[in-house]
Amino acid sequence: MGDRRLLILDDDPMTGETIQRIAEFAGLEVRFTPDPGDFFTLLHDWRPTHIALDLVMPTMDGVQVMARLAKLSCRAKIIITSGVGSRVLDAAGRSAVEHGLDIAGVLAKPFSPIQLREMLLGQRGSGALSAEPPKPVSPADITLADLQRGLDQREFVLAYQPKVLCTTGELAGVEALVRWAHPTHGLLPPGQFIPLAESCDLIDRLTDQVIDQALAWFGSLCAGTAQPPPVPCDRLMLSVNISARTLANVALFERVYQRCEAHRVDPARLIFELTETSAMDDPVASLDLLTRLRVIGFHLSIDDFGTGFSSMLQLVRLPFSEIKVDKSFVMTAMASSESRTVVKFIVDLGHSLGLRCTAEGVEDAETLAYLTAIGCDLAQGYHIARPLAGEDFRPWLAARFSSPTP
Repeated sequence: MGDRRLLILDDDPMTGETIQRIAEFAGLEVRFTPDPGDFFTLLHDWRPTHIALDLVMPTMDGVQVMARLAKLSCRAKIIITSGVGSRVLDAAGRSAVEHGLDIAGVLAKPFSPIQLREMLLGQRGSGALSAEPPKPVSPADITLADLQRGLDQREFVLAYQPKVLCTTGELAGVEALVRWAHPTHGLLPPGQFIPLAESCDLIDRLTDQVIDQALAWFGSLCAGTAQPPPVPCDRLMLSVNISARTLANVALFERVYQRCEAHRVDPARLIFELTETSAMDDPVASLDLLTRLRVIGFHLSIDDFGTGFSSMLQLVRLPFSEIKVDKSFVMTAMASSESRTVVKFIVDLGHSLGLRCTAEGVEDAETLAYLTAIGCDLAQGYHIARPLAGEDFRPWLAARFSSPTP
């Protein structure tokens, strides 16, 4: 426990000292300061694994502090504390997650020692800020020439994140997630290069490579069912994300159908995931193409549902077969009654329209139990598994067979 270090920033000395005593009793090393300047000095020099941060402070409020932590690529686990209302706390937590910070929880004042201890001790791993934080790669650092070269050299690789049935933990599908193995910047997430690919009309070429890789891997996985562990390929689904700009490329989807045949993958096992906003950009054109894709046999999922402003009418008109609850609501469901309301509403809405419901961002057993209780069909998230390299998938599945419940 000695490698856990908590740094507290709170302008109320009594609260800071209370948190310090609870954390020290739980076995953590603790530093407390009411001054943001001292806080950032300690952050760099002391490298805490955990941070307790008050939202309301006179010189620099907690939201400003979190924005700066994000710019520093801070990997410490953050506990947000405040006496403001629960809706403000929940919003602050969602803001931190969207900045890429690792949030251990939000804690309304007054809080109990048990609540704080659970957040300090109940999390997996312990992130830390490195002594020399790496400079985040900006999309501006990636040029068109870089992207073209990356496509020519086929530097884009896939990770596969499992989706399981909420009720049994049985494997139901995988989502293919693209990464760029950049020779200079390392492994880049899609947010660093997808916007450039879309703006430079290279998104279809990238999508071609992604789908070809995914189908080859998926076909090989299912063809190897004679090898242990067995894969339930008669029910297993493969999900691939599709850009709104790709919806106009009918020829691309015709090639996908041909590749399904080449890799012996039934089109009915392939799900195209579209974001809520992209699916609604041109509902008339989307209706034509998406209907054709369903006629061919492909499935369609509306991703990140709950983050856009589309009308329910458009959701009803377009032929989706799956709805995915955005992870920002799922990840905060256990701490926020508002998030739970949204999650249940989306699950009920999906079922009323005959759609299968998937919740992504499932981080713990409590959230999975809640999703099961409200009738959500599928779960996806770190509690199930992190995205896996293709060669790591079977070992993960073999380990899971010895303990099938997540």
